[in-house]
Amino acid sequence: MIYIICGAYGILFAVSSFLLRLPDVGLANTNSDPSRVLGWIVYVGIESYGSICVALFWSFVASSTSSASAKKGYPLIITGGQIGSIFGPSIATMTEIFSIPNLFTFAVFQIMLIITLTRYYMVGIGIEEMLANIDDSTVKKKTPGLLVGIKLLTTQKYLMGIFAVSTIYEVVGSIMDYQMKMLAKETYSSTEAYTAFLASFGVAVNSLSFCIALVGTSYLLRKFGLRACLLIYPSAVGIVLVCVFLVPTLTVVFFAQVCVKGLSYAINNPSKEMLYIPTSPDVKFKVKSWIDMFGSRSAKALGAVVVNPLKGSLDTLLHTGTLISFVWVFVWLFTAVFVGKEWNILTLENDIKNISASEPNSNSLTKVVTLSENSDNNKEAKDLESDNHE
Repeated sequence: MIYIICGAYGILFAVSSFLLRLPDVGLANTNSDPSRVLGWIVYVGIESYGSICVALFWSFVASSTSSASAKKGYPLIITGGQIGSIFGPSIATMTEIFSIPNLFTFAVFQIMLIITLTRYYMVGIGIEEMLANIDDSTVKKKTPGLLVGIKLLTTQKYLMGIFAVSTIYEVVGSIMDYQMKMLAKETYSSTEAYTAFLASFGVAVNSLSFCIALVGTSYLLRKFGLRACLLIYPSAVGIVLVCVFLVPTLTVVFFAQVCVKGLSYAINNPSKEMLYIPTSPDVKFKVKSWIDMFGSRSAKALGAVVVNPLKGSLDTLLHTGTLISFVWVFVWLFTAVFVGKEWNILTLENDIKNISASEPNSNSLTKVVTLSENSDNNKEAKDLESDNHE
């Protein structure tokens, strides 16, 4: 799927780069007209690429990653992504030098690099890791169909919890994003100044995400565990909402949005991706794709529905919108506690199964059985749980 989908987008952007060089349909035609089909195609291509390919990539990673290696590998992936998120916009700021068609060509080379690296990984160690993570019982019970993911999602509380943790922040983020842009519109009268403001916001968000991912994500996951990290992000969002409610100025909302976006990329994203590790292959591909692509976009749409009746008054938008965000954060915290507890139980059960399968007569198995049968050994149970976190 990575080869096919990324290849299709590579062809789309290559054709777009060629057409943009033609005088009649390209950049030489500066007339603004909604009937210019190429503009719509390029826009939809860019937006859908970010939704489909990122979700596809994480499904691929989750299917070939163990719980132990995820704590080390996921922060590195996030860090690499943040380097790209800083490098890409930096190149785009020099559009007058490189030209837009050449930037499309550059994007095509990057997509081809993704395909090449994926092929290199699968030839090297990818197949062995994927086979090691496949449960024979699940392979024999494949359930085809487009709506299988929806069925699994709506019938499992744990998956519904992942859905909430993965999407609620999009609702809150959409509300705060609109608040910030409305304040910026009031402050900056010219399009150039407004664009410069949004560019500085992007640089600030990606730089903060990079710093946290580089020095903080791995440490937090190893030091406090996934359950604590699931609570750190909504707690931080609640704190910045208090600041926005008390001092609803552009500067405060700007830094609040930087914190929300930065912590989302650096802490919440790797944490929610790890929630899929103890699940079945059907969940990692079918359910995850629904959550990442449709759930995320639906959450943004819900945020737009919230702010739409409030946009008439800037004061109402700032205060009422922030109060509504508080309600969502409360639901978010409650769900994060539930999901973190369930993840710990599922991970512990998988560890017990692995020990039973590999060392049926070992002391470790005896210890697990003893812990499960003897309710008085609370200290040993805590030690085992601590080992499981490490």
